[in-house]
Amino acid sequence: MSDDQLLARITIDPHICHGKPCIRGLRYPVEWLLELMSSGMSTQQILTDYPDLEKDDLLAACAFGARLTRIQRIEPVVG
Repeated sequence: MSDDQLLARITIDPHICHGKPCIRGLRYPVEWLLELMSSGMSTQQILTDYPDLEKDDLLAACAFGARLTRIQRIEPVVG
């Protein structure tokens, strides 16, 4: 599945989770899925605990996170 196909699984709706990016309109925010994965939960553990989710949903969350980190450069804040 391409990045664009994965990213199509990410939805933003002001009526769901206060407009946070979620998976397929479900109440699974991308940030929460990234936290589960970074805490050490395996894909299989997450999919077992949350049967509404699919493997591609977890890949979509990773693709979304990667896309957000693509920046040209960081400017120091001068105060």
